[in-house]
Amino acid sequence: MFTPQAMTERVIELGMMVGMRGAFPPDTALRVADTVLDVGFNVFELTMNSEQPLEALAALKREYGERAIVGVGTVLDVQTAKRVMDAGADFVVSPAFQPAVVEAVHARGVWMIPGVMTPSEAVAAWQMDVPLLKLFPVGAVGVEYFKAMLAPLDHMRFMCNGAVNAENTRDFLKAGAVAIGMGGWLTGDGHSPLAHIRSRALQLQQAIAEARGATVTHNI
Repeated sequence: MFTPQAMTERVIELGMMVGMRGAFPPDTALRVADTVLDVGFNVFELTMNSEQPLEALAALKREYGERAIVGVGTVLDVQTAKRVMDAGADFVVSPAFQPAVVEAVHARGVWMIPGVMTPSEAVAAWQMDVPLLKLFPVGAVGVEYFKAMLAPLDHMRFMCNGAVNAENTRDFLKAGAVAIGMGGWLTGDGHSPLAHIRSRALQLQQAIAEARGATVTHNI
């Protein structure tokens, strides 16, 4: 089992968490995961408001084992958090900060990524020993909001989510985000051609490298 510290370090290393929201039953989730794994991204967030998320979780864990870190998002209450942990989720994600959910997940030793949007929420969540905060939906308000929020909170680590694409990925990472959470632009709603997903994954890989002043060579 991956430790919270190891998963945090992996997401920061990749600069990326791949989300799947929509029609992602097991067969589709496996095809999409295989496509982006081939590019190099191996941290996946399935969402509870998608098609058969727990079945897809089980399928990915069976297929990839330690090659993939697979969690579940859109977890909105303690009962759901317990369900996804019982199903074997490596981590739990929420669009909101709910102390009771954080406590329940931490009590099981599982990595928890709560969603925050204000400094007050960020401080409260960080004080609960959350190692990575999901700033959501930051794409709708833009990088200037993130810069203003990070200025007094630069000791915290933020993953920027919501309306993020290859172009603003560069901006958020350059502004101080440690990672990006990407769903719709990358994986679509479950009906995108795999070649399209691969192309976008390569674009994101390039954007992350450029934001960090690195270079990347693709085997296309």
